[in-house]
Amino acid sequence: MAVVSLAPGVTLWREKLSRAEQLDLLAQIQERLRDAPFYKPLMPKSGTPFSVEETNFGSLGWFSDRAGYRYVAEHPLTQKPWPAIPGALLALWDETTAYGAPPECCLVNRYGSAAKMGLHQDRDEQALDAPVLSVSLGDDAVFRFGGATRKGPTQSVVLSSGDVLTFGGPARRMFHGIDRIRAGSSTLLPGGGRINLTLRRVNPK
Repeated sequence: MAVVSLAPGVTLWREKLSRAEQLDLLAQIQERLRDAPFYKPLMPKSGTPFSVEETNFGSLGWFSDRAGYRYVAEHPLTQKPWPAIPGALLALWDETTAYGAPPECCLVNRYGSAAKMGLHQDRDEQALDAPVLSVSLGDDAVFRFGGATRKGPTQSVVLSSGDVLTFGGPARRMFHGIDRIRAGSSTLLPGGGRINLTLRRVNPK
């Protein structure tokens, strides 16, 4: 494992999770999907479906539809509470963030080979003093990130299966997104693709 500082407040742990740890985490995700299946969120106002599918774990889930972005306590399709965040992710949060309060949301995004995510900020949380933790599983993704303005300079880095990324402090409101998925670059997920887990603290501790 190598730890790389990509920018002030942005840290990458290369190959933080071993293959065995990735498989164990994937099994826990698949178990929770029985109660909280993937669904397609919609863009505010236009109602255009995202190119990614998503679900959530934790007491709160990030959600988007025509009415806007927000956190909700129940799955939009099943109307049931979100499943608990896997213990391995909670331990990873404590180890890499040292925040002092647990995450309340684990957003799970599933990318197919053609999926992408435009530049955006994670700013729907009140606890902006807490960093964001991202875990990559499956195919490589080209991750682009910049500063606090959409038109500022950006840089790109490839995130591979088992990589862990955190951003906080001066980078907490950085614009970031996924330019593309490198299909077939991993054998972890049956059928290919990428799963990204993003842990967030929503309310102040």
